[in-house]
Amino acid sequence: MAADTPDRPTLRERKKTKTRAAIRKATYRLAAEEGWDAATTDRIAAAAEVSPSTVVRYFPVREDIVLTDENDALMEARLRARPAGEEPLESLRAVVLEAVRTALDREPEETRLRARLMVEVPSVRARLTETTAETGRRLARALADRSGRDADDLEVRIFTAAALGALREATVYWAERGWTDDLIPLLDRTLDTLRNGLSPRTRPRARP
Repeated sequence: MAADTPDRPTLRERKKTKTRAAIRKATYRLAAEEGWDAATTDRIAAAAEVSPSTVVRYFPVREDIVLTDENDALMEARLRARPAGEEPLESLRAVVLEAVRTALDREPEETRLRARLMVEVPSVRARLTETTAETGRRLARALADRSGRDADDLEVRIFTAAALGALREATVYWAERGWTDDLIPLLDRTLDTLRNGLSPRTRPRARP
């Protein structure tokens, strides 16, 4: 009996992935060089060497080109694979930080540009709320299964939305300050704030 082998992407799936990557690369290049308004569907299509209808078929909402990727399913799988007794926030921390480290290592310029567009372009910022909600639904399913809850439980929804919203705000904070901070410690600090709450800052005592 042959040993089991992991499923490999079909030729069609590989072609789709390659096309999505070409569209994203073209969009990032146009946005970086000429600004978001210059990255029209027609110009993206020309730069990616595909038709405008192909761009729309893969990305019906233009902002999704810079806001979505293939990582959500991978993050869900990795979240499910975390140790069973681990606290939900620590599981989420491990999975998110791993994903961000990978993005910064493989696509540092694109990662910074995405964060800048989140700050500067209202339509990107608005669409981010919707794409974050979709990511949240995926992660909520995994967290619910790990905790024996239903994915639609109020507590699961609040926990997931709070964590992803906080991480999004930390990314905006990073971009607003010109990426001078290291993003990973910022995200780590963000999750610590969710865990520990907001304590008063100790102020130096005035001299008499």
